[in-house]
Parts: sequence; structure tokens; C-alpha cells
Amino acid sequence: MEQDLSEEQIERVLYDNVIGHMGCHANETTYVIPICYAYDGIYIYGRTYEGLKLQLLRKNPNVCFQIESIESMIRWKSVICWGIFEELTNNEKRNRAIDVLQNRIVAVVNSKDLLQSQYWPFSTPESKGIIFCIHLHKKTGRYSDSVNY
Repeated sequence: MEQDLSEEQIERVLYDNVIGHMGCHANETTYVIPICYAYDGIYIYGRTYEGLKLQLLRKNPNVCFQIESIESMIRWKSVICWGIFEELTNNEKRNRAIDVLQNRIVAVVNSKDLLQSQYWPFSTPESKGIIFCIHLHKKTGRYSDSVNY
């Protein structure tokens, strides 16, 4: 049976995961993409590169962000958040975001090869890419842990 997550449970799902799906819409195009993220209790942080996602977000910064934690088809949690996308161009905000990303993602990645490779997106403040945050203004969540469907 599905039930609502409490605010505390929603926060736990946001903190415990590092992969989410961001949805955006502009120019009659809806786009949903997986992103690696970190959550600090206020903002969702991530890094991206130029492409369709940024074109859409620059036209309409309203986003939907979804995270799931799935143990099985009958034991899962899902959180959906709404917020505003912001590119972080100010050095202080950008560096703060990179710190949050590095500290959170490194804690769950156990591959030293990945951490030292060109594919590791959170290596230094000088790294290329666009650092962003999502200012969350609404969160909701559901879960199921029962076989009573």
C-alpha cells in the first residue's frame, strides 16, 4: 500500500541518494535527464555542460526533480521536488557548491580510478563545466513497503 513520506523521510531520501532525474520544459519541449547531485538541506547541486538541457533551463528555470530508492517492486520510496534552476557564476557560490558535491559524492564512490579520471566531474573549482543549484520550494514523497496491492 502506498503512503506519504514524512518531511523527515523526504529529507533522508534526498540526502541518501546521489542520482536523480531533472525535468525541464521550454519551447514546447519537455526534457528529463538523470544527474549526479548532492543535497545540503537547502539546495540540490550539480554540474553540467552546454547542450539542450541548458538551452531549455535558460529559457525556463522552473524544474522538477525526482529521486527514487528502490529495494524491490513492492519496497520503494520516491521523492519529487519543484524548484528554480540557477547557474552559479559567482566564485564563492560556485566553490561552495563544488565543496558540497566533492564531500557528498566522494563519500559514496569507492572507485579510486574514477576519482582520478577525466570523467570525475567534481575534482577542482577550476574544472570545466557549469555548476548549478536548484532552489527547492516544494517537496513531496510516497513509499510502499507492503504486498497489499
